[in-house]
Amino acid sequence: MSSDMHNSGVQFADIQWRNSQLRLEYQWVGARRSEHPVIVFLHEGLGSIALWKDFPASFCRAYGFTGLVFSRYGYGQSTPRIAEEKWPVSFMHEQAHQVLPVFFSHLGIARPWLFGHSDGASIALLYASRFSQQLSGIVVAAPHIFVEDKTIDSIRAAREVYVTQDLRSRLARYHADPDSAFWGWNDVWLDPAFRSWNIENDLTAITCPVLAIQGKDDEYGTLEQIYGIQRKIPATQIVVLPQCGHSPHRDQSEALSQEVAHFITHRV
Repeated sequence: MSSDMHNSGVQFADIQWRNSQLRLEYQWVGARRSEHPVIVFLHEGLGSIALWKDFPASFCRAYGFTGLVFSRYGYGQSTPRIAEEKWPVSFMHEQAHQVLPVFFSHLGIARPWLFGHSDGASIALLYASRFSQQLSGIVVAAPHIFVEDKTIDSIRAAREVYVTQDLRSRLARYHADPDSAFWGWNDVWLDPAFRSWNIENDLTAITCPVLAIQGKDDEYGTLEQIYGIQRKIPATQIVVLPQCGHSPHRDQSEALSQEVAHFITHRV
């Protein structure tokens, strides 16, 4: 590995939120110095640093970017969710509007790109809806902007697999407390009150560049998710990836990397 590239070890940031102390694991990947702003990777509803696997590091190394990967509260090696704590319907708003600003301030991150996947993509959109002037732009892969039957059906199916098969043991490879990660995500998405969750009106406040990407075969949502973003933010660039499900960084990593790199490097 050349001297200007690095994969630092996992570190921890201690931040205050809701009168409690959170430890968030994070890791720098890619170039030590880059002509481009830092890219912050925001993981999916069952994700973590470890579950991204090598994608952020490989992507950043290939294109000379500096990346920051971290695990949200309740995920990976970050502070786990207390067993009886239920995420509120507004949990993504809280992550975007309350936790991210404190985390970025703690690390001294200014004008980053956000690269969000699934719930992380929704959080990126919500952050941009309030803090567009503080961003270089956002990339959202398989975002959610409203709740569809297809999404609920797949999340309900995931619950059945978690309870009856080996999903818990598989997730234990990526989370210190797999129950914290799984039930925090699954319970709120299947809460009847969450059915009316919708962030379409929030999108109209976004003024930074937006790239919205989705797999044609996404099992967790229809293409109305990204087309809906473009209707609210007409300048949004849309990419539909063929032969691709809900995780473009796994199903079509090369195509995804090329699209994202081109989008970012042409906005310097």
